[in-house]
Amino acid sequence: MNSEVVLVLDFGGQYNQLIARRVRECNVYAEVIPYTTSLEDIKAKNPKGIIFTGGPNSVYKDDSPSYDKAIFEAGIPILGICYGSQLMAHKLGGKVMTAPVSEYGKTEVEVDTNSLIFENVNKNTITWMSHTDYIAEAPEGFKITGHTDNCPVAAMENADKNLYAVQFHPEVMHSVEGQKMLHNFLFNVCKCAGDWKMDSFVETTVAQIREKVGNGKVLCALSGGVDSSVLAALLAKAVGPQLTCVFVDHGLLRKNEGDEVESVFGKGGAFEINFVRVNAAERYYEKLAGVTEPEQKRKIIGEEFIRVFEEEAKKIGKVDFLAQGTIYPDIVESGLGGESAVIKSHHNVGGLPEHVDFKDIIEPLRNLFKDEVRKAGLELGIPEHLVFRQPFPGPGLGIRIIGEVTGDKVRIVQDADYIYREEVDKAVEAYKKENGKAPAWMPNQYFAALTNMRSVGVMGDERTYDYAVALRAVNTIDFMTAESAEIPFEVLQTVMSRIINEVRGVNRVFYDLTSKPPGTIEFE
Repeated sequence: MNSEVVLVLDFGGQYNQLIARRVRECNVYAEVIPYTTSLEDIKAKNPKGIIFTGGPNSVYKDDSPSYDKAIFEAGIPILGICYGSQLMAHKLGGKVMTAPVSEYGKTEVEVDTNSLIFENVNKNTITWMSHTDYIAEAPEGFKITGHTDNCPVAAMENADKNLYAVQFHPEVMHSVEGQKMLHNFLFNVCKCAGDWKMDSFVETTVAQIREKVGNGKVLCALSGGVDSSVLAALLAKAVGPQLTCVFVDHGLLRKNEGDEVESVFGKGGAFEINFVRVNAAERYYEKLAGVTEPEQKRKIIGEEFIRVFEEEAKKIGKVDFLAQGTIYPDIVESGLGGESAVIKSHHNVGGLPEHVDFKDIIEPLRNLFKDEVRKAGLELGIPEHLVFRQPFPGPGLGIRIIGEVTGDKVRIVQDADYIYREEVDKAVEAYKKENGKAPAWMPNQYFAALTNMRSVGVMGDERTYDYAVALRAVNTIDFMTAESAEIPFEVLQTVMSRIINEVRGVNRVFYDLTSKPPGTIEFE
């Protein structure tokens, strides 16, 4: 599967996961690793190239992340981005200092189009800058290949040693030709073949699962979401009757979702698997009673998730492997993929809890981004409507209910969410019918959440004191950054009216305009 790999050396920047994703978009496998990884371990991976990421520190300070100068003599092509470019300059004898004028935002850079990484790039190109330090003097042997009015070394290279550096961030969408630059580094400098494709991933992964499982039994955590569905399909193709898929209905799913999952994966469905449904709603509500802190809720839901599987495993008999649909963003957001801060915990990340009764864990999707998971799903023949289903968090509505989770609150958010998604879908279909294409405002993810705010209202000439529902809708390419979707006001008004009139316990509806960052897509 990984015949060639490019390593993304993580120095704590906010776009590190995005760098890996952009590399993979070029059909080159990329892996994020911490800067503490030894040079020996890096060489053992036999990378085609290395990308140094950005980071919040100053390279000239003693306590800042650094790396052994020997890496520049290892014969591996290196691209330094932002902090990574400054580290390269600092280690090799250049001068890095606080810039007289900081640069932040879209910035025009004049580049040398004779450089291998700027091939077919406009001489004056728009990039995204985000720095207070800058390279004042390039190291000996380096050629300056880009500059701005305020940044004398916006790009530099030592082509003989395959060392390249850019002060800006080519990985973000605001850098107009950034993807072209990354492509040039991968193919012009690193000489990558570009053989990272989903058909080869599926074929290789199925073979790896068969080899690992042997004659053992596998218990699969099936939620019905995209990740677990692709996981189940992979496992079904690999080990067939050795697989049991357990669907835990924790009472925190979207309206009617439990029955929908069972119709697809249960008896009479498209997959030849052993399917077990566990209705555990009351068990979860009891565990979550009185709990309001988001991380505590996540941990409770995750722990209970494992406990249920332990119990089901005992009923089934000897089970050798637990399979989970962990994907790459889960790894990185949980702080296990590099040096970036922990954003949130994921119930399926971090290995098995103590006393878990399985030999090992199988996570064949743990190196894939969400869009890659969808491609794998299509390759496996999973229906499109399931593959392109809206993302849904593992803890479910537990993190779309602010404060304590109760059965009544779940009912409220299920009903409100159902109405919201129904009306948005109707509006999108109406627009498509009239215009032959989807509207520009069509969100990539949209859902209702329940706030913990209660307020006075008037309904039917009577005073009410009920909850406020918040509507969330975002446009995003990669789910790492997102902007609030501009759903037409008339659609929102219809949603508001229906929710207030049809959902008992709600008298206000809000619309969330927050982007990511600073917010997350989910509420908790």
